[in-house]
Amino acid sequence: MPGAGLKDRIGAVVLRWGSRREVDLSKVRFLPSRITMPLRRDGLDPLPALRRLADETPVSRLRIPFGPTAWLVTSHEVARTVLADKDTYSTDVSHLLGEDAKREQGGLGFTDPPDHTRLRKFLTPEFTMRRLARLGPRIDQIVSDRLDAMAEAGPTVDLVQEFAIPIPFEVICELIGLDDLQRKRLEGLGQARFDISAGGTGAFGAVSQSREVLADAVAQQRIDPGEGLLGQIIREHGDAISDHDLTGLLDGLFTGGFETTASMIALGTVLLLREQGQLATVAAADDEAVHRTVEEMLRYLTVVQVAFPRFARVDHDLHGTQVSKGDVVMCSLLATDRDRALVDGDPDLFDPTRPASQHDAFGYGFHRCVGAELARMELRAAFPALARRFPELALAVDAKDVEYRKLSLVFGVESLPVRLG
Repeated sequence: MPGAGLKDRIGAVVLRWGSRREVDLSKVRFLPSRITMPLRRDGLDPLPALRRLADETPVSRLRIPFGPTAWLVTSHEVARTVLADKDTYSTDVSHLLGEDAKREQGGLGFTDPPDHTRLRKFLTPEFTMRRLARLGPRIDQIVSDRLDAMAEAGPTVDLVQEFAIPIPFEVICELIGLDDLQRKRLEGLGQARFDISAGGTGAFGAVSQSREVLADAVAQQRIDPGEGLLGQIIREHGDAISDHDLTGLLDGLFTGGFETTASMIALGTVLLLREQGQLATVAAADDEAVHRTVEEMLRYLTVVQVAFPRFARVDHDLHGTQVSKGDVVMCSLLATDRDRALVDGDPDLFDPTRPASQHDAFGYGFHRCVGAELARMELRAAFPALARRFPELALAVDAKDVEYRKLSLVFGVESLPVRLG
């Protein structure tokens, strides 16, 4: 997803806010609950504290004992105002990163125009519906292969390891054009990047390792361009894009196109199994009904919990709140997608029959996930195929024993034991 955009540097920002006061948060093993509240949940739902906050005010102070003043936006309308405004806010975080992180910084996530505009132009042509359509048959084949593997491994399997992770991993690796050795080196790194429950060390290490693999792929294909997106960019643009920038773009694609979609597949399955009759409904659904179901899942689950942090360029008023230059503004996408003004009816209910909403699951504005349509293709392929192949699919554990991530930038489950029936 969600790039899709990549949100792989948000953790670095959160964990290094204290750098101005010589606090190396990458070594912190515990973060205060008031900081982590937007990154925690009550099952699939926002914490009651986040819901109360959203009902009280669209912009609230996120009190942090270190670093700059921070504000949390929980209104859909106000969040879109912030996320679309590239004049009042910056996403450049270089001033908050250590030297090692600065050298790794690249890609779209924390880049302002005009650099962001220049870099995104390298990717945009590869994510048109026409070009993505050629991946459709391959996505269907990957899904089918995983269903066969599940049937062979059954009758009880971990859906996360057997289905949710392999599908987007194979799709994004194939899209980029990575060879078997590079894919092997990347396995297991995607999830670790977003988990900050034990401080920042593991997340930073996973980021560094995955970028090394992708940098090696760039160097290799500079000499011999492959048939994937990486080779296509090199053939079309050559030295117009540096190895550093190209590695950053691929890093964002890998992170956004893999982990977020894997989380959506796993959590979406939890929803289908939780809601009476939904598995059968999806199995029998036509394309339009599948589309509505996927869009409602994206809104309801909003696996990317916060958007890229924005840094105020100037003093200004934000919906009655005085924001000062240098303040951090964070938008809780989970809260904005549960905004009571966004949908007809109760936003805390999963209702795939209602019209698709203008949700923020992929972000909004110029940082909206570039791979949003690819993610949708994978989800629309995965859920009906799973429901049709295993119509008696059921959880193999009590629903209360499903292990949700306790603290993560991308929400998900560590495992999902299911019986195939």
